[in-house]
Parts: sequence; structure tokens; C-alpha cells
Amino acid sequence: MTQIDFYLLGSSGQNSKEGVACRLTEKAFRAGHQVCLLTESENHSHKLDQLLWTFKAGSFIPHEISENGSNDHPELPVIITHQDPPDNLHDVLISLNPETPSCFSRFNRLAEVVEDSDNSKQQARERYRYYRDRGYPLNTHEL
Repeated sequence: MTQIDFYLLGSSGQNSKEGVACRLTEKAFRAGHQVCLLTESENHSHKLDQLLWTFKAGSFIPHEISENGSNDHPELPVIITHQDPPDNLHDVLISLNPETPSCFSRFNRLAEVVEDSDNSKQQARERYRYYRDRGYPLNTHEL
């Protein structure tokens, strides 16, 4: 069963949603996991692609953007997409999308990154209830 973690960003503004996603990705990558980053849009995917190269000096996380739901390089540990993730990914899904990912249950872990805005919190509460009502194990982390 998918383990689901919500990462709630504080109001201090020290953490951006994308910055937290990069740190979670790096941690999972260093632990040997394959990661899929689910974004809101094609532009958001490209922004995250650039940030993965620059968010931390000396960090190297091999990755690519999947534009059409395919995984052209299955050996890469990180895939970024705004569409349904490639079928061969099952390890870690990091969602930056405000909607419940339709494919979340095929992943071992799901990380939901939630911004400190009323709208984002409300959407996260709805997703939390959805997962809870289906019996998924849930954790919440305040950053």
C-alpha cells in the first residue's frame, strides 16, 4: 500500500514548493530510489528541470522531462512530467499538482508538497481526506 507524506510549507517563505521538491528528490535519489516529479504544467516541468541543476551547489541529479508519458531513458533515476507518469515508474512520486494523481496507488511512496496559502491548504485537505477514507497510511511534516 502506498505510503503518503504531506509536506506543509510554513509561512516564513524560506521554502518554495519547488525547492522542497528538489531536496526530497535529492534525498530519494541518494537513497537509491527512482523518482517521478508530477508538475502542474509543461512550463512548471521546465522550471523544475532547471532548478534541479541549480538548487544546490555541487549537486547532480540525472533527470529528464517526459513530454508524452514515455520513459525514453529508464535508467535515469528522476523523471519530470505534467502528464500521467510512464508505466514503468513505481517507486517514489512527488506531486506538485493540486489534484489527486490518478496513478498514485501504483507507487510505493507519494510525497505531496503543500504551499502555505488558503487555496493550497484546502486542496490538500481534500486530497488528505480522499487518501484517509481509502485507508492509506498518512504522515504530515511541517517545514
